[in-house]
Amino acid sequence: MPRFTTADGLSLHYTDEGDGLPLLCLAGLTRDGRDFEFVAPHLEGVRLIRLDYRGRGQSDWGDPSTYQIPVEGRDAIDLLDHLGLDSAAVLGTSRGGLIAMVLASTAKHRLRGVALNDIGPEIAPEGLEVIKDYLGRPPVLKTHAEVARARAQMLTGFANVPDPRWLREAQILFNDTGDGLELTYDPRLREAVLDSGAQPAPDLWPLFDAMSGLPLACLRGANSDLLSPETFAEMKRRRPDMIAVEVPDRGHIPFLDEPQSLRALRRWLDMLR
Repeated sequence: MPRFTTADGLSLHYTDEGDGLPLLCLAGLTRDGRDFEFVAPHLEGVRLIRLDYRGRGQSDWGDPSTYQIPVEGRDAIDLLDHLGLDSAAVLGTSRGGLIAMVLASTAKHRLRGVALNDIGPEIAPEGLEVIKDYLGRPPVLKTHAEVARARAQMLTGFANVPDPRWLREAQILFNDTGDGLELTYDPRLREAVLDSGAQPAPDLWPLFDAMSGLPLACLRGANSDLLSPETFAEMKRRRPDMIAVEVPDRGHIPFLDEPQSLRALRRWLDMLR
């Protein structure tokens, strides 16, 4: 099982598969490298590197005060160093896209390009409240099948998703202990996020602008409650060269294997080769 040690001594899990353009995949807030298993079979000619953040997936748990985007960005650079890579393209889903923007402002020379999955420099308050509601709380439902049915019925903004996809999503989100389900991440992530939310929200537009000159793509779920149409429009205004696609029948977040997502990602990857 591939692992590396961070600058502050945590052992983090990653996967490294394929040959070609190094593509570092950074997952959503509570997720891990499995976030990208739906798109992975469709990406040809890339070296797909997937990181489990500290406190998530198969990585070590740490001090919750370190569950912060700048630290996770440093961990990503530590992984590139561990692999002997001078630079990589980054595909960032939600939180992963915020990390990519931070890296653009602090270690731009390590980035070949950035693709953002349903995230921008402004986060819609209604979507943030949804995240706060479930974050760090153990599941009430007892089986993956129950979770899959609940997500299919209750998750807003999604349509035309086959039942097996919802079941696999449930398996990624929760571990089956044999006596119920448990979180796949350190529940203390909740306190880290809520503590950071007690501070005034920073202006992230300078981080977005820091990606100037990098090949850039952004996918937005057409029904997203996190990336608003207004923010998406401003992103396109500031970066008219950005590959910008809305994915129909998807909220937060697209699975990335939708036809619209794949066309956009392939266009973006062609720019990097």
